[in-house]
Amino acid sequence: MEPRQHFVQCLSPKGLHRIAYREWGDAANGNVLVCVHGLTRCARDFDTFARAMADRYRVICPDVAGRGHSDWLSDPMAYQIPQYVSDMVTLIARLDVEKVDWVGTSMGGLIGLALAAQPNTPVAKLVLNDAGAVVTKVSLERIATYVGIAPQFPSIEAADHYIRAVSATFGPHTDAEWRFLTEVVVRKQPDGSYRMHYDPKLAEPFKHQMPEKDLELWPLYDAVDSPMLVVRGALSDLLTRETCEAMKNRGPKAKIVEIEGVGHAPTLMHGDQISVVRRFLLGS
Repeated sequence: MEPRQHFVQCLSPKGLHRIAYREWGDAANGNVLVCVHGLTRCARDFDTFARAMADRYRVICPDVAGRGHSDWLSDPMAYQIPQYVSDMVTLIARLDVEKVDWVGTSMGGLIGLALAAQPNTPVAKLVLNDAGAVVTKVSLERIATYVGIAPQFPSIEAADHYIRAVSATFGPHTDAEWRFLTEVVVRKQPDGSYRMHYDPKLAEPFKHQMPEKDLELWPLYDAVDSPMLVVRGALSDLLTRETCEAMKNRGPKAKIVEIEGVGHAPTLMHGDQISVVRRFLLGS
């Protein structure tokens, strides 16, 4: 099974930009699953998961603006959740469906949370992969140490080493899986070197708006009326067990599942992680 590559034109205050997305499964299937990646990652992160879900869904995996095959924004300060939500609304309109299920990893989860909190939301079921109503300051500070930095790697092996280091919290993966996780987020340069393939300027609003304490999103969370699953890496520094306990008892009263041996964030590349999400989405 191979995906189909598409683009949709979206609007920001400074003009138009294209969002790329990969489509898996039957294009006529009215059951649509949107899968959105983390801050510096891309749509390809969901290749394994999308293959596993395409028997029941038309699976849509976008590259958020500034990443992957999507355009970079002319105004770096637009790299924020409101713009991303606007882009996803345009994407869903292009898909010509009224409702979608949503799986979002980290930033992708926060985009889904913001969209699900809106009146008349198109989000039917919501899966937050290591994202929730509170984002810890310590995790934001950790991410700030590498986001926006554009190191040059002399070889794909050197890039692989870097990705393993900054993504160690993803948990254990095979050498082949690490190579995949590297290859999808770097691009070979004319001189044979490799660079991270996202707009380094997306770090500007991220660092400019660094909170003085944990980032609390309870008003959004409490506004959600969709069934919700939260997948937490048991070693996560971004989503605490305390936050998850609170999420179980208020608002949409999320179902919580922890993945042992993983921090921020589970990659949804392994069968045990996929099955947790699949059971929730399909109700089996």
